[in-house]
Amino acid sequence: MFRTALRNVLAHKARLLMTVLAVMLGVAFVSGTLVFTNTISEAYQKSSAKGFDQVDVALQPDRSRSTGDKVRARPELKQALLDKAAETPGAETAIGVVNGFTAIADKDGKLIGGGFRSQGGNYWGTDDPRYPLVSGHAPKGDNEVLVDSETARRAGYRVGDTVRISIDGPVLTPEIVGIFTTDDGNVAAGGSLALFDTATAQQLFHKPGAYDEIDVKAASGTSQTALRTELDKILPADVTSTTGKQLADEQARQIADATSSLRTFLLVFAGIALFVGTFIIANTFTMLVAQRTKELALLRAVGASRRQVTRSVLIEAFAVGAVAAVVGLVAGVGIGAALRSLVSGLGTMPDGPLVISPGTVVAALAVGILITMLAAWLPGRRAARIPPVAAMNSVHAQATTRSLVLRNTLGALLTSAGLVTVLYATTMDATDAQAPMGLGAGLLVLGVFVLTPLLSRPLIAAAAPVLRVFGVAGKLARQNSVRNPRRTAATASALMIGLTLITALTVVAGSLGNAIDKMAASALKADYVVSMANGNNLSPDLEQAVKSADGVAASSPLRNAPSRIDGKTEFLTGVDGSTIGELTHLTVDDGTFAVGGTRIVVDDRTAEDHHWSAGSRFTVNYEDGKQQQLTVAGVYQETEIMRGIMVDTATLAPHQSNPSDMQIMVKMSGGATDSAKNTLVKALGENPAIKIQDKKDISDTIGQLFTTVLNMLYGLLAMAVIVAVLGVINTLAMSVFERSQEIGMLRAIGLDRKGIKRMVRLESLVISLFGGVLGIGLGVFFGWAAGRLLGTKMTTYELILPWDRMALFLALAAVVGVLAALWPARRAARLNMLTAIKSE
Repeated sequence: MFRTALRNVLAHKARLLMTVLAVMLGVAFVSGTLVFTNTISEAYQKSSAKGFDQVDVALQPDRSRSTGDKVRARPELKQALLDKAAETPGAETAIGVVNGFTAIADKDGKLIGGGFRSQGGNYWGTDDPRYPLVSGHAPKGDNEVLVDSETARRAGYRVGDTVRISIDGPVLTPEIVGIFTTDDGNVAAGGSLALFDTATAQQLFHKPGAYDEIDVKAASGTSQTALRTELDKILPADVTSTTGKQLADEQARQIADATSSLRTFLLVFAGIALFVGTFIIANTFTMLVAQRTKELALLRAVGASRRQVTRSVLIEAFAVGAVAAVVGLVAGVGIGAALRSLVSGLGTMPDGPLVISPGTVVAALAVGILITMLAAWLPGRRAARIPPVAAMNSVHAQATTRSLVLRNTLGALLTSAGLVTVLYATTMDATDAQAPMGLGAGLLVLGVFVLTPLLSRPLIAAAAPVLRVFGVAGKLARQNSVRNPRRTAATASALMIGLTLITALTVVAGSLGNAIDKMAASALKADYVVSMANGNNLSPDLEQAVKSADGVAASSPLRNAPSRIDGKTEFLTGVDGSTIGELTHLTVDDGTFAVGGTRIVVDDRTAEDHHWSAGSRFTVNYEDGKQQQLTVAGVYQETEIMRGIMVDTATLAPHQSNPSDMQIMVKMSGGATDSAKNTLVKALGENPAIKIQDKKDISDTIGQLFTTVLNMLYGLLAMAVIVAVLGVINTLAMSVFERSQEIGMLRAIGLDRKGIKRMVRLESLVISLFGGVLGIGLGVFFGWAAGRLLGTKMTTYELILPWDRMALFLALAAVVGVLAALWPARRAARLNMLTAIKSE
């Protein structure tokens, strides 16, 4: 039986080719994902570990949360603690670390590093072991700076050049006095690093005389643990100590968690492609088994048991899966290497070797072989149950009425359960509804798949009027499509799954884009919003610069400040009470929108949490420890842009040691125009780190993120669609082989080669459109259900059906059908009619 199974594999190489390709693509996706994520994880871990070479023990402020009625201020690490750490037994050196956001512009004035990875810090003394100098000397004074070698290379900077730098708004133009190398992961990932002398860094980052961290190096012969024990003796209660090994391990854990999330995300799509591939495998083996019914019956007649017949089919599946898995593993390694080269070329990851772990090899082989064998098990079991005498007489086991009733009943139950679960999930809170929604969607897809043979007849029959236009070929195509409903269902379902996901994503993305546009238009009266490129806070000086600019009719900062109210931490939003009403459009449900002195306004959700209404009074504990009684003047409906407790900045500022603004809203006397924007740009010093956005820019920025994610998801789902196309090709090709005698007879009675080609193409088109209609229908339903959840978090959300995109997807399904039929149709038309008529 083993030799027979292997001979069958070799005898049907061409017919198994598409199955091998489908499994190979899925395995390549899995192994490529594992290789790529393992590679970037190891590269970042090694890079970050180097950064802790000079740190044996790190002293850091305790970041415990506030308790009671007091806002806990972040403790500062002062020079006295640094001196004590340096004198601690077992300590060789102690370095005070200062860091913060620092934007560097290139020679064209554009921001380097995208903002989020633009960092600054201090260079310790004249020879900092953390940052070896390539050229130049240590910085001195506020007009000298060092830049990392990668940034200097990308921007073309040399020692002696002047560079434009921004910390929190105002532009600085220091001279580059040195270039250094670093193992900093942010720099390796495409960011930038600027270093000042310690006093300048403390001043620029608003930490005069204080450090963010103190790094202590152990003397020779002293372990990290021993040094930490000694340092703990001198530490105040609000400072913690951590060994360099612990820091490296924590950093490695964070990197592993980040890459694990990426790995899981990519493997989900690999799983979708493999799931779609199971339809192809099951279809292939079903047809192969049907074509070999007499052969299997003969094996039964000469003594083979049912188990042996099933086992022979599984051996074939094992051989096919093993070949596909090995080829897929090799292709996956190539994909991983290509992705690493691409990401490295973009300058977004450190250098490192390609990592092919034993786990990747085992996973690839296991996935390929197990998926293939599981998909082939049911056809093999079904073949073993055909009585030998019936099979020898070509009386194939057709689906009985009982089996059809059982299948349709099961499908109806699954579909109903999935539908009810999804509808129930739409009534829940978005956070709690994720698991029920996922379960319901899975049950619904599975139920529709089980019911697809039943659905195929009426839906394909609906295409009969169109197919009549093509005469005999159209009529034959319709009859062939419904001749074997299970085969048609399996082929169409593969395409259905891909289009379901693509349509659902498109519906949600289009509706979100519309909601974002409405959100910006409905909440803002301001013409422009000014913010930092990386989301960091702005210097209060910028608000004064904006206010004094020509053409500014009104402006207000949005300032964030922690406080304690009723034993809870609440962040206050500082605004200019005299102008905020001119800059926002908020619906007031209770009281009036009046901010000034001790009068504040609060959003409806916060008011509900604290049981406030217009006229309510409460005590606020500011970050400086002082208290004040405030009065609720009004309660407004929160929006995605405006929410929280609004307090006048004149009331808030005296309680802040280092005030800073999140954003500045600006209204121009002439509205949003190019000249008005240029006026603001010049007023802010043509700073590359500052964004000046109108309502459309805000919508476009958020929308661009969704578009990027959507395009990425389209690319990932394309794998499932490609696998589905292979399934259509495979089914048609094997169907042509199965119907060789029939095709020969059609040729003999007058149907020409063009008619044969047209028949096969129309059959493929009908099956593909059937899958497309089901997929788009399910996708719209899932998009609606997901939108119901989003609507609980976004008041401006409403369902928008992208009719143009859906028409495009249906056209894509038609194109898939036409392209998939090219080879099978050509093969059918080239059959020799006499040879075909004599075939069995």
